[in-house]
Amino acid sequence: MDLSRLFTKMSARQFAVFTSLYPPFLFGGVRVVRVADDWTSVTVRLRVRGWNRNHNGAAFGGMLSAMTDPFFGLMAQWQLGEGYTIWNTRVATEFLAPGRGEVRATMRVSPDEVELIRSNVAETGTSRTVHRVDLVDPDGRVVARHEQEVYARAR
Repeated sequence: MDLSRLFTKMSARQFAVFTSLYPPFLFGGVRVVRVADDWTSVTVRLRVRGWNRNHNGAAFGGMLSAMTDPFFGLMAQWQLGEGYTIWNTRVATEFLAPGRGEVRATMRVSPDEVELIRSNVAETGTSRTVHRVDLVDPDGRVVARHEQEVYARAR
């Protein structure tokens, strides 16, 4: 069974624990804080430590990008079900301020967005949707803006 199918069999709580133990996240300091039971949102946290910060003492940009990487596609996969293949085709991160201490992101894929993906695939065979999230520090200051294009097609 491939991982995307395994993930769709997990509860939200099981997924949060499993993903937090995924070695790049575990050793990078990324933790899944919350996964909505209906798979419409995922909140992750990065605690900035000596091993995941850059030469200026701020969060390493690669970790800020990585902390959002799989979640938009996985939320769409969970909501769509097994009849679809989904992957990221484009990502962009705009760094706005140094991330120090802790950085959080709450990614969302609404049922309306999932219905758009489903109808695009039904009409044209594929779908490309763009999803955005702000990464914020504990004071609510935007540290980075992340944008991700998710591609979907029927299996």
